[in-house]
Amino acid sequence: MYSATPQSETSRPFLTWQRILDWAQEHYRVRTFAKDEKIPARPGLLYLVQKGAVRLVGEAQVSASASTSSRLPRINSEEAFLGFVGAGQPFEIVAQSPFTLQAFAHVDQTSVIWLYWHDLDNWPHFRREVLDAFRYQHQRKLLWLSTLGQRRTIDRLLGFLTLLIEEFGEPGEDGYYLPWSLTHAQIGSAIGSTRVTVTRLMGKLRQRGLIRTYGDNLIAIPADSAVLQPRQAAEG
Repeated sequence: MYSATPQSETSRPFLTWQRILDWAQEHYRVRTFAKDEKIPARPGLLYLVQKGAVRLVGEAQVSASASTSSRLPRINSEEAFLGFVGAGQPFEIVAQSPFTLQAFAHVDQTSVIWLYWHDLDNWPHFRREVLDAFRYQHQRKLLWLSTLGQRRTIDRLLGFLTLLIEEFGEPGEDGYYLPWSLTHAQIGSAIGSTRVTVTRLMGKLRQRGLIRTYGDNLIAIPADSAVLQPRQAAEG
């Protein structure tokens, strides 16, 4: 149910993935990053997460009022957490002024392979997997947008956490948990709120039993939580 990406590293035939990894190493197309290290990705290329997790961040250049000492407007940048890309999954970087997309290693020892799209001609079946994975990611983003359309911040917060754990969650002692940490500031940037508000609302969700912490302060949703039951039933 969870880690539900349709073409995950575990579902792909090992031989195909090993051939791609061997090719990447032979052509110096794989690199390992430390936690929070920026991945020097650029538009027009295809990236595959071989191990670990990548954090996608959007940055918008916003014009502010001009200062008294200058007639030129100040340019401020606003960052927003846009989601994760897990092992075995592809991602692209897009740039359209005034927006840019950046990628960071979210955990230590995150390995990323980069390719040109025509490199996939070597593996026609894998090309179909990549396109299927992008279609799945698009569907998840539509659910994300629907969640962000909720009027109440607490609803946006719970919906956001639920979507993340549905996609990347791993089974714990009593439910499913997100295997990577997220700061309250990162969560706030994703749902259009502040760190202080997220901290307060996370407390409310814990009091109601809708979320818990697991292990090293990882976010978890109980298995008997009402927000998980419809999807559990649907996937039988």
